[in-house]
Amino acid sequence: MDELITKVEQWAKDKGLDQAQSSKQMLKTIEEIGEVAASLARKDEHGLRDGIGDVVVTLIILAMQNDMDLYECLNQAYNEIKGCAGKMVDGVFVKSSDLEEAE
Repeated sequence: MDELITKVEQWAKDKGLDQAQSSKQMLKTIEEIGEVAASLARKDEHGLRDGIGDVVVTLIILAMQNDMDLYECLNQAYNEIKGCAGKMVDGVFVKSSDLEEAE
């Protein structure tokens, strides 16, 4: 995984994406998320795999543009969810704090 991330970062630098606007990169991420949704709707496993990969690529670049890395961001997110209580609602995990706000 480290090698792939390094390759993506170098590819992005070679294309000048490391100096591009984060807001534009976020739009690219959203575009790729739309492709993931379309692949799910079509039950297109190949498209889904490619789309998820494309989303990860865009997030690696977005993190790099903001002097962060994927591991740092993922670690922070995991540390926030690891002790999170909640329950499944309509197939989606909802945090206890969000359930309390809804009541």
